[in-house]
Amino acid sequence: MDTDLVLTIGVVLAALSVPSLLAAWTESRAPRIGAVMVIAAFAMIVAATLRRPGGYGVTEIPSVMLDVFARLIS
Repeated sequence: MDTDLVLTIGVVLAALSVPSLLAAWTESRAPRIGAVMVIAAFAMIVAATLRRPGGYGVTEIPSVMLDVFARLIS
């Protein structure tokens, strides 16, 4: 799998975990699914960063994500 794709999936998964965590917090229940999503997202982001020579910079992430989305559309 391409490291850019793994990074993009990890970032999107992290963003999608926020509503699950907030819903669990407001309903006073354990955030099981949200926690699993955060752990998976963190693992994907770390794996993509470690597998790419030179890693990723914070300023590179938006352009990498746009490139992945452009590849998926075309």
